[in-house]
Amino acid sequence: MKRSILIAGTHSGVGKTTVSMGIMAALRRRGLNVQPYKVGPDYIDPSHHRAICGRPSRNLDTFMMGEEGVQNSMKCTYGDADIAVVEGVMGLFDGMEATEIASSAHVAKCMDIPVLLVVNVHGMSRSAAAMVKGYSEFDSGVNVAGVVLNRIGSPRHKSMIVDSLGDIPVVGALPRNQDISVPSRHLGLHMAEEQDYDVDMLADFIEENIDLDAVLEIAQEPKIPDTIGVDDSPIEADVTIGMALDHAFCFYYQDMFDAFRRAGAEVKFFSPLEGEVPEVDGLYFGGGYPELHISELEKSKTTHKLKEFSADGMPIYGECGGLQYLGKSYEIDDKVYKMADLFSSETVQTKRLQALGYTRGHADSPLFKGEVRGHEFHYSLTDCAPDSRLAYTMQRGKGIVDGRDGIYEHNSLASYMHAHPATFPVKEFVEMCRKYNRS
Repeated sequence: MKRSILIAGTHSGVGKTTVSMGIMAALRRRGLNVQPYKVGPDYIDPSHHRAICGRPSRNLDTFMMGEEGVQNSMKCTYGDADIAVVEGVMGLFDGMEATEIASSAHVAKCMDIPVLLVVNVHGMSRSAAAMVKGYSEFDSGVNVAGVVLNRIGSPRHKSMIVDSLGDIPVVGALPRNQDISVPSRHLGLHMAEEQDYDVDMLADFIEENIDLDAVLEIAQEPKIPDTIGVDDSPIEADVTIGMALDHAFCFYYQDMFDAFRRAGAEVKFFSPLEGEVPEVDGLYFGGGYPELHISELEKSKTTHKLKEFSADGMPIYGECGGLQYLGKSYEIDDKVYKMADLFSSETVQTKRLQALGYTRGHADSPLFKGEVRGHEFHYSLTDCAPDSRLAYTMQRGKGIVDGRDGIYEHNSLASYMHAHPATFPVKEFVEMCRKYNRS
């Protein structure tokens, strides 16, 4: 039987990432195949999931993908897994504005996945029962099937809470442990490739304090309509798209790679930090941390070749970090660094967060048309020349300037919006690469 469990928190910062990663690690150590998922548009947590589980983690997001898109993703990617472990986002019921859209609860309801609720009980006892009761009864469509108590102070503290909870089983109680943490920076946790935490220690901590057999008992097969499902197999590739992938450009959805392959493109990874210049028919630059490697990027052979490629008509797409890199310059701490200069745009890094949230833009340009959904999250401002052309009119989100996003020149386009393949014009981009290949 295929089983699934969604690990949610009462709010952000209660320890659901530690619990999720720990349960994944502990189940893997038992010899189970664990398929990880992450609710929301996060890039960083999935990198840790992949490192722990040995298989790509998938994002489940009802705003960017719709309910059917979420269901289809799980149906097509569960594969030979013994259990799907879904890490939630924010608090269980926190969605867009006052709705359930994009919340962990919405994803759980889509497929009737039981919820394991993580509660930080530091500084409370019987009040924890009131909190759990509220979460379990707030929406009858959400099955809060078990509770993990985090930051238990003592056995007596635990017993006071357990005795007051009633019917909802407590499957774990985690003592305070300063050694169990994952370091973070301004855009979230460190990527998995930079990890300096001990996965075995994390698994030991979970094994000692969570009843994994009870977790497996709670988990149940996701309920997905029989009508959901598409052929997820790639077709024979006739074009090659270069994907920048290194410490500077590392924010990608696994679904984006798969979507390009299904559209007939071979995905070829390369490193701008290493100065690599791949022989390809198109280029894609995701987000990441170009600001942490700005000197290397300024000197990179890749950086110096891109303007020539763009002028020749090669399709090039960049988002967030890609936008900063493909512009004329990037100013950090009062020093200006020369970038690829595909666009007449200049970026300045800021100390304050400039934009955070979901985006929806309507593209009406010679390159793309139609609605694209995604999200934005950046500590920078980009200034464009007055005659710059912008592809997206934003119905939601900030974009580059005056509710517009997606600066373009020739067949190159870059935006602050991180697009999701559910709405990003993958087929159109691949077809542009085909035309460039034949020219």
